[in-house]
Formats: sequence, structure tokens, C-alpha cells
Amino acid sequence: MLTAFRRSSRYRGPANRTRGSAVVEISLIAPWFLFLFIGVVDMGFYCYDLIAVENAARVAAEYTSTGTDKAADSTGACTRALAELASLSNMSGVSSCNGSPLTVTATSVSGLAGSGTDTKVNVTYQTQQLIPIPGLLQGQFTFSRTVRARVKT
Repeated sequence: MLTAFRRSSRYRGPANRTRGSAVVEISLIAPWFLFLFIGVVDMGFYCYDLIAVENAARVAAEYTSTGTDKAADSTGACTRALAELASLSNMSGVSSCNGSPLTVTATSVSGLAGSGTDTKVNVTYQTQQLIPIPGLLQGQFTFSRTVRARVKT
């Protein structure tokens, strides 16, 4: 008798009671996936900025290492760094390297173990606030890279 009752069309078993559970699970998980996706995209932009700052410091040091007269040329190093960082989002309209968001300094220093002259270029860049994530990413970072190279004589 019990088996006949379960097979009848009037019985609503456990399969019918859990019918909407997938929608509830997706609605609970979707904000977390969105939050994770935004965090990954945000970190991607910060990594791109960091790589651009490293390249700018390398290019500026390459320029200042071409001669002793250019070893402390912060203006020339600034021009090379600005060209390298032109693709960053908050660099449009920036034409100098002595304030926020970009600072470039080039100095001439004595070489290691008295072996001639070296140049030291420091590039400091403050990122733009993209999507602040409380407790995880505060929205702005300051990246600073220093490159030291031997000056060609």
C-alpha cells in the first residue's frame, strides 16, 4: 500500500521540495564571486602599474648611464620615465616629475670599489584609487624602484 501511495501523482516527495535550492545557492554565492572577480581585476591593474614603474626606472637609468654629463640629469630621466608611464590611467596631463603622482631623481654616485662613476635613478609612483576593497586593498599604493648602473666613459 505504501509503495502505491508513493507512485501516485498526488505525492510530493523530497525531490519536489528541494526544487528551488539551486537558485538560493547561486544567489548566496554570486556576490562572493563578483567580489573575487573585482579583486583580481584590481590586482591586475596594480601589477601592471608596478611593471610600468620598473620599466620606467630601467629606461631612465639606461639614459643616465650613457655619459658622465648625463649621470645626474633628472630632467632627461624624467622625460624617459614619462614616456614609459604614459599608458597609465592617471598620467594624462602630467608633465613634471617632482610631485604627485610621479617623482624621478637621478644622482651621480661613486662606483663600487672606486671603479669610476655610477648613476642611481629612483622612480616613485602613486597609483590611482580604482576599487577600494575594505580590509584587503585600500585603493592606493606607492611604488618606488631604484636602479643603479655604471656610467659609460
